Amino acid sequence: MQIGILALQGAFIEHAKMLKALGIGSFEIRQKKDLSKPMNGLILPGGESTTMYKLLVDLDMAEKVKELIESGMPVFGTCAGLLLLAKTVHNYKQAYMQTMDIVAKKNAFGRQLGSFRATGTFNGVTDVTFVFIRAPYIESVGEGVEVLAEIDGLIVAARQKNQLVTAFHPELTTNPTIHKYFIKMCEKAMK
Repeated sequence: MQIGILALQGAFIEHAKMLKALGIGSFEIRQKKDLSKPMNGLILPGGESTTMYKLLVDLDMAEKVKELIESGMPVFGTCAGLLLLAKTVHNYKQAYMQTMDIVAKKNAFGRQLGSFRATGTFNGVTDVTFVFIRAPYIESVGEGVEVLAEIDGLIVAARQKNQLVTAFHPELTTNPTIHKYFIKMCEKAMK
């Protein structure tokens, strides 16, 4: 199995380390030609969503990434990756790829000083560490979107078919629960 990790900006190295610890191969996606390499899943890391999307457009990669997702490629978006996939970003004038039927709020927990850690439940697994850095949250979900985690009544993880998003950074912890969940999504898509 090979997972492509968008490596234009943000926390992509940490995702690669987590996958390696789980025995899963990965490679960095930096140019449009990298999107043609064989892969079983795609990770859109945390970082700065506006910068990431601008680079995707400037490098002529945005449409290809959207096509891969819409054709069923499993995708995992963390923090900024969640915003890239959201159909609507409530407090931001520009929408990004709009592939997932969620409404997100950018920087919902505040700026950098509002960053925090919490322990919560992800898809029934308890005691999972959530690391929030200038994090969004999901204000509402459309039909067919499964809520996987909440903090204080706010949606912070969800799935719609081949798309998984977290408002937090599981790659900044040592707990592999969420990456294992994504790997299972990829394995199922391979069958």
